[in-house]
Amino acid sequence: MYLREIAAAKAGDKGNTSNVSVFPYDENDYEFLRRVLTVEVVKEHFGDLVRGPIRRYEMPGLKGLNFVMENALFGGVTRSLWIDPHGKARGSLMLRIEIER
Repeated sequence: MYLREIAAAKAGDKGNTSNVSVFPYDENDYEFLRRVLTVEVVKEHFGDLVRGPIRRYEMPGLKGLNFVMENALFGGVTRSLWIDPHGKARGSLMLRIEIER
């Protein structure tokens, strides 16, 4: 199944850093997401789009996970000629991760 079937995502940017948060539709799926949505899974999925480290922050009070991906926006808003310099589409890309239920 795709991650989008059980979660929503919100993406943003800060310079050349992309930030994608994932929130399950049902908060009971939070523990499942903590287990399956690892930095390694995200790194493999994003491939060459992320050229720096990826860090995952857990937000147990909000039942969400936040992934901070450095060197991921081809220079950022003021330097990139990329069609999505803010990285807003990164949320949709995150939701295309395939997970086993």
